[in-house]
This record gives sequence, C-alpha cells and structure tokens, in this order.
Amino acid sequence: MAGFPDGGRDAVDVLRALLGAAGRRPLTEPPLWPSDVADDATPVEFSVAFDESGDRAVRILGETIAENPGPASNIEAAKRFLTHMAQRLDLRLDRFAAVEDLFLVDRPQGKFALWFSVILRPGRAPALKVYFNPQVRGQGAARGLVAEGLRRLGLSDAYDTVTEYALRRGAADQFSFFALDLDDGPLSRVKLYISHDSADSGTVERAAGAVEGVDPLLVRDFLTTAGGGPGPYAGRPLISSYSFVEADAGRPGNYSLYLPIRDYVPDDAVAREHVLAHFARSGLPSAELDRAIAAVTGRPAAAGVGLIAHVSLRLGRFGSGTTVYLSSEAYAVQAPRGRVSASATF
Repeated sequence: MAGFPDGGRDAVDVLRALLGAAGRRPLTEPPLWPSDVADDATPVEFSVAFDESGDRAVRILGETIAENPGPASNIEAAKRFLTHMAQRLDLRLDRFAAVEDLFLVDRPQGKFALWFSVILRPGRAPALKVYFNPQVRGQGAARGLVAEGLRRLGLSDAYDTVTEYALRRGAADQFSFFALDLDDGPLSRVKLYISHDSADSGTVERAAGAVEGVDPLLVRDFLTTAGGGPGPYAGRPLISSYSFVEADAGRPGNYSLYLPIRDYVPDDAVAREHVLAHFARSGLPSAELDRAIAAVTGRPAAAGVGLIAHVSLRLGRFGSGTTVYLSSEAYAVQAPRGRVSASATF
C-alpha cells in the first residue's frame, strides 16, 4: 500500500532495535512493562499518514523497554537506542542534547519519559522523532519546562503563541508532549502537544487559529464527521499540536488535531465508518484505509474497539492531510461497547 519496494526490511530492523527487550518477548507471556503507547500495554502503535499531495508515510510510535524495566532503566535503554540510530541514520542530536537535562530526570513522574516515532517513506532513509514528557517533574512544572526548552532552542516566542491560542482554560489545557525532529533539514520541527480535557469544537477551532491561513471551520467539519458531533469530548481528550521551525520562531507552520476516536464509538466498525466519511469529504482513498487495517489484523471490525485508536487532521504550509493510528492489539482486544446515541456519546 505504501509502496516500499523491498518489503520494509530497514523498517523491521529499526523496529526490532526500538522495542528492545519487549521485542524479544513471546506474546504468550504478559508485557514486560505497562507501556502507555497502546491501551493493552503493547509498546508500539502504527499509523499511516495520507497527505493531500498523494504521498504516504508509515509511522511507528514506540517505547524502548529495558531488560529489567523501570522508569530510569527504560530511559537508559532508550538513550542507547538513540545512540545506535544516530550512527546508523546520521541523526542531528544537538537539539536533543540542549534539552535532555530538562526532561530526562532520575525519578521521572507520569506514564512515560521518552518515546520515539520512526517515519518511513518509500525511497528514503527512516526519519526519527523523539517525544519528551512535559509532566516528567510533575504537572505543575510542565509549563516552565516547555518555556525553558523553547528558549534553549531559540523559539521563545512560540510559548506566547501557544499560551494565547491553546492554553486558555486553566488546568483543562495541559502540555502533553514536547517533540523534536532529529534531522537537519529546513523543516526540522519542534512540536508542542496540548491536551484539552472535556473540550468542544470551539476550543480547538481557537487553537487552530494560531496558524496563518488555516480555516478553523475545517476543524469543526472534521469533528462533526469523524467524531460524530461538536462535543464536548469528555472521554480521552482532544489534542492539539503545533509545528515550529527556527526560521519562523514565533508562528507555527502547521496545526494538527488528534481525535481519540476509540472513546467515542461502540466498536471499530463504527470508527471505520466515521473515518471513511471524513475520507470521502477530503477526497482520500477508502481502499487504502482498508488495506492498512488488513495489514494489522484479520478480526471483524465489530468484534472490538480500539484498533482504530486515533485519527488526526493536519493543516498548514508544511503539508495537510489525515493520519489514522492503528493498535496492534498484540496483548488484548477491548470488547465492543453497547451502541449509544449521539447525545450519550458526548
């Protein structure tokens, strides 16, 4: 589907290295570590990015698990993986080094400290992105950590922009990820992610307004079509993200909205229907979505919920499109819920 001529051998090698000890563990045994990457503690999630340009990318989000897992040992295992990938892929690590001491602490709090995303495009070497946890020193320290991280990276103005557009509801809006592209291209990004608890469409429409040229009505249409309505979304939160580059330090080039669709549908058959409705409105190919799903599982869509974990809308001058996130369900399939009315969903 994605057009990898060699069957993705490089991707398999990178995935094996990324998962560490977890990748060598039989699925007949319980997970080594309760990873928050996926609902069943699998430390990996797959996604397919459908760009409006027609390009496709496969992405793998993962957490490196140590032989004797724990918060500190997992960080050390992740850093060893990063060193290995830096040598293999000629990665740029100066920005990682600039903020490492802020986010990689001896006693990390929260559900993770360091995750990776491997981005795969046909004919290109794998690209790597790192995710830090802004709440690693506690929720109250998150905004200060993000502000200092941006300052060190020459993006101090970005904090004010995000505060103005996305951090408007006190504790209901929280930084959830601080991410870095590890390459030296002109569009190498710093990405900020903000979780919006119990948010409705108006909250994320305002957030999208930070990006010049983005029509907030596209955000509303996406939620109405893929999410089933304008909200509020009282289950897992909606998440906004902004992409910043050094050449335009104060204004984000892209806005993305992530919908945790599994919380707002009774089963994956309904999730698929909602995503396909969005694909139809956006001119995206439904057959490619079904091929991606078939590559992950052969189970009937109505037999569980959570296979289609998220769907996101990406808007802006760095490229627009839709990404669908698929759980491997390696350890468990969540049972479908009873069918609910639209009003009960929200």
